[in-house]
Amino acid sequence: MKTINSRSPIILASKSPRRKRLLEQAHIEFSVVDSLVDEDLVSAATPQLHALTLAEAKAWAVAQKHPEAWIIGADSIVVIDDMILNKPDSAAHAKQMLNHLSGRTHRVITGYSIMCKARNQRKNDTCITHVTFKDLTGGEIDWYLGTPEPWDKAGAYAIQGIAAFMIKSIQGSYTNVVGLPVCEVLDYLLKHKIIDRTTEKIHKTRLASGI
Repeated sequence: MKTINSRSPIILASKSPRRKRLLEQAHIEFSVVDSLVDEDLVSAATPQLHALTLAEAKAWAVAQKHPEAWIIGADSIVVIDDMILNKPDSAAHAKQMLNHLSGRTHRVITGYSIMCKARNQRKNDTCITHVTFKDLTGGEIDWYLGTPEPWDKAGAYAIQGIAAFMIKSIQGSYTNVVGLPVCEVLDYLLKHKIIDRTTEKIHKTRLASGI
């Protein structure tokens, strides 16, 4: 099934390669514009509100320059014991995070904002997934820290990568942990006819391949 943009341009207000890849896998036509929002300047009363505030700030920053487009902003955080684990700033910091997550269940909260300034329409919401780590040995943590994965990831791990070996179970959206709750985002885009679906291309592909 091919998903196409049917009304207006769609812009992902994020430089995250993981969010970009998730939308590409959904076959959405979109472009990428970095919001340039300074995340350190945003504070909120709760972790959930923090993620939501950042997502809206990112979308709004891009909407100012592209008012006719539909903007998708998102921010994902890892939360345990009501403490937000941001991206690690050192090996010691990453090791501390992974030790804290070891053998326990934490929350991944993604705030997402979908808006079009010209139409004065917006959707702001959060998605929460519970992720349980196995008990990690010191050797496993040190080995993982020797890979490139932890350094630009909230919580110092990437569920879609090598860190899959750490994950005992998840409850909720997998794509939310990667960085964007694709099901919820697509539901909104389809409901409001921002995108539609066509089976024409995939049908032709199947005929050509004899499937």
